Amino acid sequence: MDDGGIRGTLEAFTFAVGPGGIHVVFQPIVDLQTHQVFAVETLARCRVPGFESPLRLFEDAVEKGYCGRLGREIREQMIAAKTGMPLFANVHPEELVQRFIALPDDPIFTHTHDVYLEITESVPFSHFDQCISVLEEIKSRGRVQLVIDDLGAGYSNLLRIVDLQPSIVKLDMQLVRGIDHKPRQQRLVRSIVAMCADQGAQVVAEGIETAPELHAVIDAGVHYGQGYLLARPGFPVPAVTWPDADGSR
Repeated sequence: MDDGGIRGTLEAFTFAVGPGGIHVVFQPIVDLQTHQVFAVETLARCRVPGFESPLRLFEDAVEKGYCGRLGREIREQMIAAKTGMPLFANVHPEELVQRFIALPDDPIFTHTHDVYLEITESVPFSHFDQCISVLEEIKSRGRVQLVIDDLGAGYSNLLRIVDLQPSIVKLDMQLVRGIDHKPRQQRLVRSIVAMCADQGAQVVAEGIETAPELHAVIDAGVHYGQGYLLARPGFPVPAVTWPDADGSR
C-alpha cells in the first residue's frame, strides 16, 4: 500500500472512531490437559455510540475503507500491552486484500512470542489466492501462525483446512453450546478433532460456559478451551479459574 493509501485509510479511521475510541481486552485460551494459559486472544472494544459491536465496527470499516487501519490499531495496542505470552488476533480478509498487515513495520513482527492470526471460516475470501499469498509472506517473516476461526459457523468449506494449512482451528461456539447432552454433536466434534490432527492442526473450543460443556470437549479430544467459565475478557490479562469436579469455582 502506498503512502497516499495509508493516509486515506488513517483519515477515514480517525473520522469514524476518533482518538482513543478503540481499546483492547484479552481472553485466555487454556490448555485443557495442563489447565495452564496457552495464549490470549485480543478482542477489540469501541467506545463510540453505534460501534459497540465489533461486527458492526468492522462492517463499517470495510464499507468506508479503513479496515486496514483499524486492524493495525488493534495490533499496536495488543503488542504495547506486553503480555509476555503468545497472542491471537483476528484478521479480516479485507486486511489481506489491502496488504496493510504485510507492511514490514507491522507490530506483530516485533512480538517475542508466537502470534496467531485468526481468519474466520464463515466469511468467504473475495480474492482467495491473493489472501493465501499474503499470509505466506507474513508467515515467512516471523513467529506468525494461522488459525481458522468459527469452524462450523455456516460457510463450512472444509477445504480451507487443506488450502490454508492452519496451526490451529477454532470451533464455532454453536458446536460447543450444550454439547454435554447432545451425542451427535459430541461425535461431530470428535471427527473434526481427528480430521484436524490428520492435517497437523490443533483445536480450540470457544464459548465454554458450563462445567459439563468443558468436560465434554475434553472427552472429545479438544486441545484448548476458551469461554466465560474459564475467564471473561479483561485488561490486563485476567486470571483463569478452573472449576472443581462438581462444577463449582
